[in-house]
Amino acid sequence: MRRGARIASVDAAALAGAARRTLLLRLAAAGAALALLAGAFASARGLEEGRGELLPRGTSGVVVLDVSLSIIGRDYPRVRSVLARLAAADSPVGLVVFSDVAYELLPPGTPARELRPLLRFFTSVDGRLPRNPWARSFRAGTRISEALRLAERMLRRDRVERGSILLLSDLDTAPQDLAALGRTLERLRRSPIAVRVVPLSPTRDGVLLFESLLGREAFAKALAPASAAGPPPEEPLRAPLPLGFLALAVLVLLALAAHELLSARLALPAPDRLARGDGA
Repeated sequence: MRRGARIASVDAAALAGAARRTLLLRLAAAGAALALLAGAFASARGLEEGRGELLPRGTSGVVVLDVSLSIIGRDYPRVRSVLARLAAADSPVGLVVFSDVAYELLPPGTPARELRPLLRFFTSVDGRLPRNPWARSFRAGTRISEALRLAERMLRRDRVERGSILLLSDLDTAPQDLAALGRTLERLRRSPIAVRVVPLSPTRDGVLLFESLLGREAFAKALAPASAAGPPPEEPLRAPLPLGFLALAVLVLLALAAHELLSARLALPAPDRLARGDGA
């Protein structure tokens, strides 16, 4: 590689300190740029995890759906909206339906698009609601604790490291289930499994029970209910503006600019004969 023109100097040694400072500045600026670039990369990877706002970021969830007779027609649009939004995100999920007993319909890790066939059961046709396909298997009474315990067992059985549960229910359980439900919620609160709740025309007592044991933050953000008729909504899940990622990207550019400004090589005009191409 051809080296640039040099200027002879009798006091070149006096520049050694400046050369060391310049080298340190270059290393510091380059190191800062690399660190910020790594941070921006990690932040960008985390953006994809936050697609499903109904479930905690980066978790594999189990949807626990109350299909008891107390879930009435006006609740169907909200159920349909939740299932459609999860299906649009296509994150891994499992599915449990319950009334007095609980059934596993989908194992954890199933692509959420497999929820789409269920949407027809929560869509009215000519103003008439569809028949509940699980009604014959259920007896009177609702046992939320059994459904939550089944979801918990599914996550542990399949060794899901970052599991979560999304409960869609009116939060009205049978009187004989209250003690078991309290114990189940308390155990889940202490476990690594996060629980989110979408209330469906809930009772006041049910809301107070879940708030007291899980906290108000366990309740998912309110959703605009989908239309009771027509095709299921396909609205994308919108994430907030990634301010952290943008800030890191700007800092990377500033670090690169500082590197060029503070540690660029000194540019000197070439001798006339070099400029004319006369040779060295």
